Amino acid sequence: MQTFGKFSTNFDAEYVSEQYIYINETHEDKDKITLEEFEALLKKKRKTVVGTIFLYNPTIAPMGYDNDSLLAEQGYEFDDKFCELTPNAMMNLFSSSIKDGYRGKLIEIKYLFNLNKADIEPTPILEEFDADLDRYTSKQLTRYDKQLNYHDYLNIRLSGKFVYFGSGHKYDRHHKEIIKYAKNIATQAVKLGKDVYFTHDNNYDANECIDIAYFLAPLAKGKIKEKRINTFKNAFRTNPPTIQKLG
Repeated sequence: MQTFGKFSTNFDAEYVSEQYIYINETHEDKDKITLEEFEALLKKKRKTVVGTIFLYNPTIAPMGYDNDSLLAEQGYEFDDKFCELTPNAMMNLFSSSIKDGYRGKLIEIKYLFNLNKADIEPTPILEEFDADLDRYTSKQLTRYDKQLNYHDYLNIRLSGKFVYFGSGHKYDRHHKEIIKYAKNIATQAVKLGKDVYFTHDNNYDANECIDIAYFLAPLAKGKIKEKRINTFKNAFRTNPPTIQKLG
């Protein structure tokens, strides 16, 4: 698997503005595609992009760079062009899980928040996000860029026939705007006619999860780590994926 993306910056914050994964025909180097070949596939996205995976926020870097400091400090040029990315833990999980039925195709990766920064949960950043979302539809200034960090859910574009939500389920109760934002995106995916898939557990049944944006993330720490990984792999054994219940 390969992953490609674009980065943008504003007011010393850096964002992933677009990202896709390509499922190679095999793991052999001869089946890797070039940046030019990826862009050619993207021009035919109605045929080549099979779906969208929604995650919480990115921590990823172009090849030759890292996430130990801002990309700008490492000399990265924000030129609004696609580049190949260095796989992170989430992309490695996708590589080992998404295979047959997806080979030769692209999947778009979207995030609730596009800020390219590690470990934003829980931090004061979420307080800023919540305040921003409260001001989102007004003319008030926001701490993070309205267009680069957030989605206008009523005008969101979702590629492919399905959306797999792995965007998380633990929201602080006082972050009311974040909760509403996550719910609105999930509800809008259904309104757009997308088939929605995710992993849930015994706390809520599948029918309730979309209404409350309760979608378990593919990766977790501790004892639950392997169960989350296995349920994600099970979800993508077929194209389209399936809803999974964590056992």
